[in-house]
Amino acid sequence: MNKGNSAGNPVRVVLDAMGGDIAPTNEVAGAILAMGLLGSSVQLIVVGQENLLLPILRQENIADKVELLHAPDVIAMGDEPASIVKTRTESSLYKGLALLRDGKADAFVSAGNTGAVMATATLMLGRIPGVGRPTIGSFFPTQTGRQTLVVDVGANVDSKPKFLYDYAVMGEIYSRLILGIPEPSVGLLNVGEESSKGTEVAREAFQLLTHAPLNFVGNVEGRDILSGGVDVVVCDGFEGNIVLKFAESVLGFLKSRFTTFANRSLLNKLIVGAFKPVLKTVLKDMDYQEYGGVPLLGVNGVIIIGHGSSSPLAISNMIVRAVEVVRADVNGNIQQALGKPAANTIE
Repeated sequence: MNKGNSAGNPVRVVLDAMGGDIAPTNEVAGAILAMGLLGSSVQLIVVGQENLLLPILRQENIADKVELLHAPDVIAMGDEPASIVKTRTESSLYKGLALLRDGKADAFVSAGNTGAVMATATLMLGRIPGVGRPTIGSFFPTQTGRQTLVVDVGANVDSKPKFLYDYAVMGEIYSRLILGIPEPSVGLLNVGEESSKGTEVAREAFQLLTHAPLNFVGNVEGRDILSGGVDVVVCDGFEGNIVLKFAESVLGFLKSRFTTFANRSLLNKLIVGAFKPVLKTVLKDMDYQEYGGVPLLGVNGVIIIGHGSSSPLAISNMIVRAVEVVRADVNGNIQQALGKPAANTIE
């Protein structure tokens, strides 16, 4: 496992240049943005089809500023994750993760097939000692202006109480080290605040978290995510993915409503036009591109996963976040926290 990277050395970040819907164009553009922000503190290793990438890298005058690793195969969004390790070893996903596994890189960034990235990374890199299941977290804007981290948002759909405990610990560490929140509050997503509410798994997880060395505030409801009343929300991946997909649809819904309103009359067009700068600023916090990617926590390596349609800005933010996670030694802190059995653990 990567033990952190000395502040004096550049962080070696692997970019899966073939992973996104608009690859490799957006990936290269995002790499350029990231290098402009990070300078010599990052060393990018771009993995993908050389015949597509090299002309773009030369055109952008960065061919000599990044390392290019040829990978002729491309993992599509619909490909079966379980087959990659055995049959797709020439893919950009496999080759990029192999660099991380072999200690030739510090972090891996991809906007490709989320399930494929998660499954392949878990098989190739293994789990951090003490972690029952890796988890994917996602950030949500709040009324307070501070982000809420929701874990899990789709990695596991039948989580045991111990897994939910692990998600809470990993989410708390990530929120504290990366978001800079000194003592993040942690809540368990449920249908009510009372400890007796919810499924048997939720009730057992509540008891585990009550005795955890965390700032556990008890059960929270869906409305508490956007209110900002809690910093980390823990849930099974089934519920978390529903919350995530619903939240992703809100921005498009609001934009559609504004467009419909504006098209009703000239006066409405003028009103929307006048308030457009304000609306753009307000809605900016709801744009996934501002957050870049989401962390895959619990895997024995730093992994940041992005949306398939990630823009250059989103790709750049993913790379920046990867560097932050390496520098903060998030994985080392997770191993320290979960490497020993938790007290009162219920499987």
